[in-house]
Amino acid sequence: QIYWAKDIIFLVNEHDLIGMEAWLEAYHDVNVTETRSSGTFGRAGAIQAAISLELSSDVITSFDVAVEGLNGQLPNLDLVNLFYSFCQKNGLLCTIQGKLQRSDWDSLPGYLHSLQTLLLMVLKQASGHPQGDHGLFLRYHIEAITIRGINSFRQYKFDMGVMGLTFEGIFRKLNNLLERLHQSYFFYLLPSLSRFVSIGLYMPAFGFLLLILVLKALDLWVKLSSFDADGSQLCDGDQASNPAPVEDPRPSVLTLAPPLLICHATGLALYFVPVWGQQVATEHFPVSEAEAVVLTSIGIYVAGLALPHNTHRVLMGSGSNQGWMMLKLFALLYLAMQLSCVALINFSLGFLLTVTMAPVAAVVQPTGPRYLYAGLLLLVTPAVTLLLCIFLYQELMEYPISPLEGWQRFLQVIAEGLLDHYLYGSIVFPFVAIFVYPCWLLFWNVLFWK
Repeated sequence: QIYWAKDIIFLVNEHDLIGMEAWLEAYHDVNVTETRSSGTFGRAGAIQAAISLELSSDVITSFDVAVEGLNGQLPNLDLVNLFYSFCQKNGLLCTIQGKLQRSDWDSLPGYLHSLQTLLLMVLKQASGHPQGDHGLFLRYHIEAITIRGINSFRQYKFDMGVMGLTFEGIFRKLNNLLERLHQSYFFYLLPSLSRFVSIGLYMPAFGFLLLILVLKALDLWVKLSSFDADGSQLCDGDQASNPAPVEDPRPSVLTLAPPLLICHATGLALYFVPVWGQQVATEHFPVSEAEAVVLTSIGIYVAGLALPHNTHRVLMGSGSNQGWMMLKLFALLYLAMQLSCVALINFSLGFLLTVTMAPVAAVVQPTGPRYLYAGLLLLVTPAVTLLLCIFLYQELMEYPISPLEGWQRFLQVIAEGLLDHYLYGSIVFPFVAIFVYPCWLLFWNVLFWK
């Protein structure tokens, strides 16, 4: 046809995501993840868009679309709208997160259904795991989605002819995505296929959550300044007749060096040691390589709770009130910087960490109900947050699991996180291990400062 002014590549890959990543690296002549392939037989120029089609039957009842890519990247919303409009035109049922749309938007069940769909997208995006082959195209600036054909027990079924008309229409309209100056959305959340939450709506709410950390840091700064003012007043005037000893001297900046170094060394060990030590573990213990990596990670994670909470006592004056205030001030600003940076890449990951960690980080101190603070800190540690998110995800999918199944799924998710990083370049595992976990240990150090 004369309107086909572009080449169409039909690609059938094996080994799921690994095969797709190998083909993409060979096509673009890059080596991002050290995945080796035999090369490609030809090239068709820059790829404009990609649609990953997963069919389990030649007859379908509905399409389910997946948009979450590697590291939480999302395709151009116009591509999703294009798919939805053609499904509506051809009378095809389409779902997102496995949920059909409701017509009663303004009712309470409608709001709950939209919230359920929205939370499922948040949890999937926060994982950083690509929800289909399309997720690997996004890092190459190729707009892509995954479409899964569902064959359920519904009465109305569609054959390959209707599917072909739908995809032909989508391919013919892909030129609309080339309008670079057109207002397009790449940061959004989808409660349904016909409605979306833009970045202009959810980012201010995220900013207000981060404001908790900033205001608490400002409060500590004012208190530290008042300590300095009191100390300077003791030196003014003639104090020789009645000298007043300084009971709480201001500690030096070097006082913060031991906890900072130990906490970040623990994070580096959490990142490097599990992979380095897998051969040693498999030689001396009856475990597989995957089990060795996961169990080593958990062991280092738990050991970090006991290591850093008393390292600050090496230097004189480190047990003062100003010492833990200085450490908490640094930890609050450090955490706020981490969360704000990751939210620009993966909003859902930053949002979940902010909702859980920010309130507890603001109230933790070495005085007061220490056991309560310790319990709250343990509840918001990244590992516990991951475990709770697993149970929440299963509930939202209407497939609840037992505690034992949840623990097994927890170990599986940790292994998948490490594989995603080393095979596809996911940043979730190194971000949590090198940055979030050491920052959490700083607050643990503040709690046991005295």
